[in-house]
Amino acid sequence: MRLRYVDADPRSVVTPMLAVGVTEGADPASGLLADLDATLAGAVRRAFAAGDMRGKSGDETVLYGAEDGPARVVLLGMGKADKVDAEGVRRFAGRAVRTAERLRLDAVAIALDSVDDLAREAVAQAAAEGAGLAAWRFSELKAEDADDPTVAVRSADLVGSADPDGYSRGSLVGAAIARGANLARTLQARPGNVATPTHLADEAVRMAGSVGLEATVLDEERMRAEGMLALLSVSRGSEEEARFIILEHRGGAEGDAPLVLVGKGLTFDAGGISLKPASGMEEMKYDMSGGAAVIGAMQAIGELGLRVNVVGLVPSSENLPDGRATKPGDVIGSLAGKTIEVINTDAEGRLILADALTWGSRLNPAAMVDCATLTGSVVIALGHHAAAVLGNDEELVAELRAAGEVSGERCWQLPLWDEYSKQLDSPTADLQNVGGRPGGSITAAAFLKEFVGESKWAHLDIAGTAWGEGKLPYQRKGALGFPTRLLVEWVRSRAG
Repeated sequence: MRLRYVDADPRSVVTPMLAVGVTEGADPASGLLADLDATLAGAVRRAFAAGDMRGKSGDETVLYGAEDGPARVVLLGMGKADKVDAEGVRRFAGRAVRTAERLRLDAVAIALDSVDDLAREAVAQAAAEGAGLAAWRFSELKAEDADDPTVAVRSADLVGSADPDGYSRGSLVGAAIARGANLARTLQARPGNVATPTHLADEAVRMAGSVGLEATVLDEERMRAEGMLALLSVSRGSEEEARFIILEHRGGAEGDAPLVLVGKGLTFDAGGISLKPASGMEEMKYDMSGGAAVIGAMQAIGELGLRVNVVGLVPSSENLPDGRATKPGDVIGSLAGKTIEVINTDAEGRLILADALTWGSRLNPAAMVDCATLTGSVVIALGHHAAAVLGNDEELVAELRAAGEVSGERCWQLPLWDEYSKQLDSPTADLQNVGGRPGGSITAAAFLKEFVGESKWAHLDIAGTAWGEGKLPYQRKGALGFPTRLLVEWVRSRAG
């Protein structure tokens, strides 16, 4: 989608459709509504008088205009004015795109001036994100229906004149973040026979070249030489070689400690010898969602030119069963030098992350954050509304929670007390890779904590939020791109 800010009176914009947000109690005789009412010969007031538009969330009224302005003016209810925040604007913009799709229009304009209770820059950023995210569609592997061709919304103009500078800045930021999230969603949506570890690495290298990042990819020979034995133990059962992807954004001063983002890149997870049930296994193409989010976030970080050093690390492999695969009861090594007794080969994500976190810790980071579809337990704890966040630094955890609120990708803290680590005690190795069913999400994080050294670190368990039914207006069923936007907002907050 082409996203741009247009400094203009919404009434003068020639567009197939102008979306206008309306809150409960809005007065059609004042402000932008009154201006539009005059242009539309009283149609706005009549819609209010008839009760068709009350401003309630979900209300929608389509009005028809003139050739020298918006052909259609769509009033979209946003609910109570004091409840409208950036997420509300994001959803409003998403609804605008969905309405345009339903009307089979390929362009839409969104009236920014219709939201006046938030900072103008924040309004434009949220609108750009909502529109850009809503327009994404994964169709590269489907033939077009000749009898009913899809009409995609290919452009969105964010229109307003209240604060041109703020609107312009916000639009540019929101568009870049949406593009990063949509890259993550595209990588997520590709099936395992397409999105192999090699493919993921190739796409990361291509992206890095487009936004000025430095990219390095380690193959299995190099990983073996480095001692990344935990990661390699997972790929043993697959014919697809593992890859370790390193992306570097050098936006800060030379020598400044970097922020490190780590994402699990398990491109397909059958569970290994501890084979998963067949039902729903096709969804395990999404097990690389954390890695996809890091790649998408690094694209946005590079595109925005954030003034901070950032390193993205993505360990990538498949987890399949064959005669060479790691078995339950095996003891493996790791880059950190610790030995691990593998109790369950389906707890593989923490193994590939262990080596990546060790690598990241050796960069002496200012802070390190990993994200992974790590445990089903987190869905039991938090459902599909928030990721779990756990870490060894309370200030870092608070920063991530704040970034989640800004981005609309929320996270909630779970404890990480030392007592949970005792569940990982092994009689034959330094630790085992699972701690039993009780507190499964927490013991998984406790395992990761063993490999971060002295780094300030936090872990996001995104198993319940990375993909789903797509119930929000700017989502679609399947890949959701979570937590790309959260990561970018966190890095933006650190960059000042």
